[in-house]
Amino acid sequence: MASTAGPVARFTAVGAVVLLALAALIAMAAREAGTEQAAEAASQVTWVTARGVVEPRLDAGVISGDPAALAAFHQAMRAYVLQGSLVRVKLWDAGGRVIYSDEPRLMRARYGLEAGELEALRQQRTASAVSDLSRPENQYESAYGKLLEVYVGVRAATGEPLLFEAYFRYDAVTEAGLAVWRKFAPIALGALFVLQLVQIPLAASLARRVQRQQRERESLLRHAVDASDAERRRIAGELHDGVVQQLTGITYALDAARLGRPDEARRAEVISQAATDLRSSIGSLRSLLVDIYPPNLVEEGLASALAELASGLERTGIRVDLDTAGAHALPPVTAGLLYRTAQEAVRNVAEHSLARRVEITVAELDGRARLTVDDDGRGFDSTHVGGRTEGGHFGLRALSDLIHEANGRLVVRSAPGAGTRVEAEVPIG
Repeated sequence: MASTAGPVARFTAVGAVVLLALAALIAMAAREAGTEQAAEAASQVTWVTARGVVEPRLDAGVISGDPAALAAFHQAMRAYVLQGSLVRVKLWDAGGRVIYSDEPRLMRARYGLEAGELEALRQQRTASAVSDLSRPENQYESAYGKLLEVYVGVRAATGEPLLFEAYFRYDAVTEAGLAVWRKFAPIALGALFVLQLVQIPLAASLARRVQRQQRERESLLRHAVDASDAERRRIAGELHDGVVQQLTGITYALDAARLGRPDEARRAEVISQAATDLRSSIGSLRSLLVDIYPPNLVEEGLASALAELASGLERTGIRVDLDTAGAHALPPVTAGLLYRTAQEAVRNVAEHSLARRVEITVAELDGRARLTVDDDGRGFDSTHVGGRTEGGHFGLRALSDLIHEANGRLVVRSAPGAGTRVEAEVPIG
């Protein structure tokens, strides 16, 4: 039988691979979630800035390009807006003209607004996107590297719709994603690692259990094969030493009577003896047929099957007391195990015990069915029954394994000169 170390090692290796794959997926998901959260935070900052700082200062002077008004507006942007990761602001009108930017070279320049920007301006809503630094209006932002631009639609004091645009460093956004990853990664990875550690002893236990069950199945198979061989040898021996010898003797007697010209009295004696021997042979064959093909327990029931066994034993001159009050309405599996036990015990009584009397009892108690076969024969030393394969006890050993598999028990009590008691107990159902 192979060791469990190999399967457990393969299970651990596969678990480690899965753990690493899950860790990578968690890292990607956490960073993505953190990045989205940071982008949402930038949108919220832009919206608050647009509504709280920019919109109240959009008077007619700023819209018309009055230098004093623009200077005051620029001062407010420097003081309250342009700080941290926010590095550039622009204010557009619907025609694509830059009304204000902290980059003076963009002032009063005109560029075409894209569809998304125009929609944010007209519907006074917020939108965001990664900045396209190849566009002409973004030529002065290339020094900052990758940027996130957020648009918010605002209204001037004159009622004119405008577009406020803020540019954030994208590395600040990704850093926020990494911060979320660093916060939750130890918890997630720790839980996965603990789960893997817990699964290893469980896998080892499962492998040992499967291995043990495989050994038990192999043992039962060996017992079944050995029992089948022993049964074939027993049947062949019984046929050769019993029925075949009897029929041969009948043939010789009839041939002698036919060739020897006996008188009527001798002929009647030979015929009468032949009939007696034939009836005995038929009884032996019938008992053998019951052994080879047991009665249908589903249709006839355990009580009928045990009565058939008892009658076969009585034909050998042994008295049988049969009590089958608890044998009714038993499930087929339970009835089958009890019948096989009774069959083996009765066979041992007939062949080895020299008993004069046998008691066969079936009782039901607390959801368990119990069969007892008790004889007054010569008995044997029961301490050696487990290791004997001759003398009829191999069958009991194989039956003990089958009954144990059904969560039952088989007990054999005997002593030289004190008879034998075979007791089988099986859960009903």
